[in-house]
Amino acid sequence: MKAVVQRVRRTTLTVEGELISEIPFGLVVFLGVKVGDEEPSADYLMKKVANLRIFEDENGKMNLSVKDVGGEVLLVSQFTLYGDASHGNRPSFTLAERPERANALYEYAVESLKSHGVTVKKGVFGGDMKIKQYNDGPVTILLEV
Repeated sequence: MKAVVQRVRRTTLTVEGELISEIPFGLVVFLGVKVGDEEPSADYLMKKVANLRIFEDENGKMNLSVKDVGGEVLLVSQFTLYGDASHGNRPSFTLAERPERANALYEYAVESLKSHGVTVKKGVFGGDMKIKQYNDGPVTILLEV
């Protein structure tokens, strides 16, 4: 399981022109599920996301979590994180989990993150999402388990 975590200001997610999710500030997390991933991997990553200290404290030091600053998380399923372009220019997605299982683990991850006291907004699994995000910093952290 892999996550790309980005610290953001106002972020919106639409599908076919309809606003689906919006956060005023916090984190956008793109989550990739690989073949064989299980719930403990989601629990580990979501605990890490909830407690990741990448927001600045009063001294300008990255020392606060999304929970500490009252931010929200937009969690977006993204199978393309497991795209392998090592052979040729067209990525292969054979490492990405099948949609049914990936969606179940994505929904599990949403609930796991909520259990850590974080407000979570979602994307649309398998949807053609358009995301407008105002990156803050920018700060981008890669997590993998």
